[in-house]
Amino acid sequence: MSDRVLKRRIAGWMLFDWASQPFYTSLWTFIFAPFFAITATQMFMAQGMTENAADAQAQSLWSAGQMITGLIIAFSAPFLGAIADSSGRRRPWIALFSILLFVGAWGTWFTVPDGSTIMLGLVMFSIGFIGAEFATIFTNSYLPSLGNHTQIGKISGNGFAIGYAGGFVALAVSLAVFAQTAAGTTFAGLQIPFGLNPDAMEGTRAVGPFVAIWFAIFMVPFFLWVHDEKTNGKSQEKTSVVADLKASLAKVIKSRSTSAYLLSAMFYRDALNALYAFGGTYAALVLNWSVPQIGAFGVIAVITAAIFTWLGGKLDTRFGPKPVIVVCVLLLIGVSAIIVGMSREQLFGITFAEGSSMPDNIFYLCGAINGAVGGILQSASRTMMVRHADPDRPTEAFGLYALSGKGTAFLAPALITAFTLMSGSVRHGFLPVIALFLIGLVLLIWVKPEGDRAAWSKSS
Repeated sequence: MSDRVLKRRIAGWMLFDWASQPFYTSLWTFIFAPFFAITATQMFMAQGMTENAADAQAQSLWSAGQMITGLIIAFSAPFLGAIADSSGRRRPWIALFSILLFVGAWGTWFTVPDGSTIMLGLVMFSIGFIGAEFATIFTNSYLPSLGNHTQIGKISGNGFAIGYAGGFVALAVSLAVFAQTAAGTTFAGLQIPFGLNPDAMEGTRAVGPFVAIWFAIFMVPFFLWVHDEKTNGKSQEKTSVVADLKASLAKVIKSRSTSAYLLSAMFYRDALNALYAFGGTYAALVLNWSVPQIGAFGVIAVITAAIFTWLGGKLDTRFGPKPVIVVCVLLLIGVSAIIVGMSREQLFGITFAEGSSMPDNIFYLCGAINGAVGGILQSASRTMMVRHADPDRPTEAFGLYALSGKGTAFLAPALITAFTLMSGSVRHGFLPVIALFLIGLVLLIWVKPEGDRAAWSKSS
């Protein structure tokens, strides 16, 4: 492969992150999720619930959607990865799941503010989320072919940095042009465009179609420049694929480092996803922030993510992914503790003055730290998976990686739901997140810094 072709391949691969990240920033975290939570809360209150009970029920509904979607992804990913590796074809799968992302993102438009279509909105978001996650599995599997052992960390970090930059630009446009304030204008003070009806929250709802169009446009370079490698082997039968997957799982079990890493990632990535999935709803339900205010919070988080993920790629290259992962998990435990310990009135028992902006400022700081550290953690985790992956079956390896990221996807939402309902407090519902981070941190003790490729080679 010529240098020019390789550079285009890397650029196209990175642009997938640029294209897909707005789904996570604008829909999963900062605009659609809070809008969904506010809409659900108002619907439950209209049915006679108290505000606290409605808040808890809204968070539980969002949690249930996350749980079901996570389970679908977890148990499908390894098989899809094995099939792709056996056939040598990944682009058709990426195209299929790109369509799901597009349809699902666009479909969030149908979530109307009276709550009558709340379940339709949740289903459409889930379809888009499944598409985004599955497409990511297959694009991640190209990473080992983009550089050597020492270059992978930098490439991974740069990819995430570019992705967060895309998330920032798309979020800024969404806030300036679409997302509505209480006054019925955008965050930038503009009138809602294209004849959209502000009374029906059509400005905020239009963020979904905007994300879909953004994704479709910026996926073009990926499909132009990133191609499947030529293989000499023929496509295998389904039974052979299953057998290969079983063999790979057996290798993972025998390799203490690989199994410990996948288990560790299972817990700390579940906890991180919980912070992403529920951060916006926390701001809406605990701090009573509006959607545009949450969007501004998101802008700060995404900017820090873009900058620090780029720096994290350099740290990854210099020190290796494991120490980077450890430091990130420790910092996220601190952020989670603040979330649990803070309300509008106090932080860890220290009372704020009435009307104080201190809880808002602290949460802005938490968002900046979470954005920066979360981006670095995802990038370093991807690099660590490359160090543990079978070079001959990268998609299958990242299918297992997806399983580790979603295998307990039901756990954080279920625990958050249980703790929220038992305590009657949205913020106390975040207590399990701290425990999940701690479990992941302990399991890292058995992970080799250089990975365990030798184990794959010896057993192949």
